Amino acid sequence: MKLGQLYAPRKAFGEALVELGAVEQRLVVLDADVGTSTQTSLFRDAYPDRYYQVGIAEQNMISMAAGMAAVGLIPFCSTFAVFAARRALDQVALSVAYPRLNVKINGSYGGAPTGKAGATHQAFEDLAVMRAIPNMTVLAPADAVETRLAVFAAVAHDGPVYLRTVRCDVPTIFDESHPFEIGKAYRLCEGDDIAIFSTEITTAKALAAADELAAEGIHARVVHFPTLKPLDEVEVIAASVDIGRIITVEDHNIIGGLGGAVAETLSEKAPCRLRRLGIRDCFGESGDYEAFFSKYGLNTENLTACAREFVRQARASS
Repeated sequence: MKLGQLYAPRKAFGEALVELGAVEQRLVVLDADVGTSTQTSLFRDAYPDRYYQVGIAEQNMISMAAGMAAVGLIPFCSTFAVFAARRALDQVALSVAYPRLNVKINGSYGGAPTGKAGATHQAFEDLAVMRAIPNMTVLAPADAVETRLAVFAAVAHDGPVYLRTVRCDVPTIFDESHPFEIGKAYRLCEGDDIAIFSTEITTAKALAAADELAAEGIHARVVHFPTLKPLDEVEVIAASVDIGRIITVEDHNIIGGLGGAVAETLSEKAPCRLRRLGIRDCFGESGDYEAFFSKYGLNTENLTACAREFVRQARASS
């Protein structure tokens, strides 16, 4: 896959399952009647005897997966993020996380890019919900390359994992040598004027903002967080100590997502000035997702403007 190439993470998810299915015979896939949308249909076609179409019954799907994990299988459940984090939450918490069973959950169609389905299908709280569940690991990869690696890492990890994937095509920012590791953040740009923390598809926007800022003489450290739990606190503290100004950006509610996780770490271990860009405690709406991002300040232009103003104020007060 070439850098800059547009590719949908949901497709990379389905392809990774097929690839893993050839070498991990314990892998089974459960889907809640959204196989074409989440691309688990690729696994269905390759391994029909290890694919379970449960229908629109997400709670049952999670309970089935718990039973399968209890007898040594590695079940990967797939549904839309809103249904995984809301409808099936009790089963996720008590049937999977409490006994720490080896169940993986794909929350597809995460965030704003859900076509025009609107507020009922836009998950802006799924990462916060899953972060709050004990024993749960939470992943939000940035592109198709990292999604593939995250699927492999999730299956290799012993314990519950929530993986967020998105519907839309996104630019490829990593090459095949990307050393993905659960719990690790990645510095994609170095700078000492401001730190921009991003996750999932907002990382491409953070990189674009860094380029625009560099042209103005503002040097941004861009740190990508594909793991929301466990959070890479070393990178958070380093940015606080080295720079003292951090902006977080995410396609998620600022309560409990990346911004919330960073604020928790900073307040306890390394306080500094922080600004959070994301969905500000509201439901979504129908429409083109890039138009949604622009309306809610999650586009490159607003991120650049916020960073510029943040640095200007810091320089003026020094």
